[in-house]
Amino acid sequence: MQEQVEKESLKEQMGRIIEEARMLLPGIQALFGFQTIAVFNEPFKKLPMLVQDCHVAALALVVVAIALVMLPAAYHRQAEPFHVSRRATSLSSRCICYALAPLAAAISLDVFVVLQMVTGDTTLAAIGGGSAFVLLISVWFGYPQLMRYKLARSS
Repeated sequence: MQEQVEKESLKEQMGRIIEEARMLLPGIQALFGFQTIAVFNEPFKKLPMLVQDCHVAALALVVVAIALVMLPAAYHRQAEPFHVSRRATSLSSRCICYALAPLAAAISLDVFVVLQMVTGDTTLAAIGGGSAFVLLISVWFGYPQLMRYKLARSS
């Protein structure tokens, strides 16, 4: 059975990209806020330096994700303010997609930090953080790429 497919105009594509960025941004900002507050809590200061370093790395990765998610709006408003181009939609789409990689890494590092703090077991924390990373990368990149491949083969 052939699935019905419809092309979007550049304007519709850009609108959808901006909507996707609007959906991602509040979650990323909330994560950034919690990450920032964590360092001021007394138990955080008692964590091993490796765990604190992982938290700082996660914070830096969230900043990268925020920059990538915000880039489409900044680019559109400054570089091409009065029209929508294929270049703008392509750049914007890639930026939002690329933002998911550092976000997955940041979330995984934070899972490691939380599990280390709760259990005190570095091995368990590493397994939990690694598992979170594999899950997020599989769902955010693996599955979409698999479907892209299958759809390309079927057409």
